[in-house]
Amino acid sequence: MTTTDLPGAGLTPRAVAPTPTPGFSPEKARKDVPILHRTVNGRPLVWLDNGATTQKPRQVIEALTAYYSTANSNIHRGAHTLAREATEAYESGRAKVADFLGAESPGTVVFVRGTTEAINLVAQSWGRANLGPGDEVLVPVLEHHSDIVPWQRVAAERRARVVPVPLLPDGSIDQDAYADLLSFRTQLVAVSHASNVLGTVSPVREMTALAHRYGAKVLVDGAQAVAHMPVDVQDLDADFYVFSGHKIFAPTGIGALYAKPDVLAAMPPWQSGGNMIDAVDFDHTTYAPDPHRFEAGTGNIADVVGLSSALDWLTSFDRKAVAAYETELLAYATQALATVPGLDLLGSGPDRIAVLTFTLAGHDPTAVADWLDQDGIAIRAGHHCAQPLLRHYGLESAARASLALYNTTEEVDQLVTSLHELQQTG
Repeated sequence: MTTTDLPGAGLTPRAVAPTPTPGFSPEKARKDVPILHRTVNGRPLVWLDNGATTQKPRQVIEALTAYYSTANSNIHRGAHTLAREATEAYESGRAKVADFLGAESPGTVVFVRGTTEAINLVAQSWGRANLGPGDEVLVPVLEHHSDIVPWQRVAAERRARVVPVPLLPDGSIDQDAYADLLSFRTQLVAVSHASNVLGTVSPVREMTALAHRYGAKVLVDGAQAVAHMPVDVQDLDADFYVFSGHKIFAPTGIGALYAKPDVLAAMPPWQSGGNMIDAVDFDHTTYAPDPHRFEAGTGNIADVVGLSSALDWLTSFDRKAVAAYETELLAYATQALATVPGLDLLGSGPDRIAVLTFTLAGHDPTAVADWLDQDGIAIRAGHHCAQPLLRHYGLESAARASLALYNTTEEVDQLVTSLHELQQTG
């Protein structure tokens, strides 16, 4: 390795530049993403808000254009050529998601608008059917609001309880407390594969195995994980796994719910209407087979095409090499941010994705984000839809830089230099 001085006057200690990762370089990804080549406030864009949404490669943009230009049609019910082509594109996208997740079959994949809708679907379908008075849903404190509020609502309706699982000082889930909280009252454990605030990667395989001893189901929120690590739902043994397309270089408004075949088969429909029925009469209605009975109305056909293209693009890279690069970039960024006076980084778990949430002494997080924006650097500021987690640290707000495979050490240097300059303004 070589040692590189960070930009700025007299910055110490030095940050160690990562050794080039065999099989991957961020430039390979950057060349495909048009928005990364624009300017903001007269500066080259530095996109460090990937936890909120990822930027889209040209292959995804072109796939959307091609669909609307050549194959736009509704699906499943049409007899004409465009209907057949659109249906084939939609269902091949389902097969691609199933393969990406290591699922048993495409029939275990339900298309939804995103992670939030997927969790609400499970809460309103499986939850209403299975939760009763005195039952418990275990939810770690680090969860996103979308993995807390839907369970609160259905628990209130069914007279069940949502039980928080505490954290250790490093921001990881307290596994001893988790084991103690599990009981035969536990019907479901809802846990994120990776935290959107701390980057903490939860030991979901082990947590799932323990939950299953009590007969509980496990829902894994994979929104932050899928872009950073390979996922095999059968190896995890998850009953449900959910993610959003826009977190994995695909368009907004599309996502997927995986459910084990027997679990999905036992769930009643959530929304009703066209596309999810077999036959309708005023006396009796029968429903389409899984997964179609969970996809009422016209689906987001074009963005399934976009999601399919995004998965092709991501898997065209060596996933292990990408993960190794992001791990090195996280280590570099952690060391570089440590040079900024008054900067306090949240979370230090041993297994993390490249998310860096911090506070800066003397500066409101929103003011920090505004300052960085003037240098073309995009980060997130606020409660990050994780207020219980921030309150665990005694905070109501924090700043977050979240990295992806197309980010570079040079962009980290620009972030650190701008933060030093902000501190020098007093």
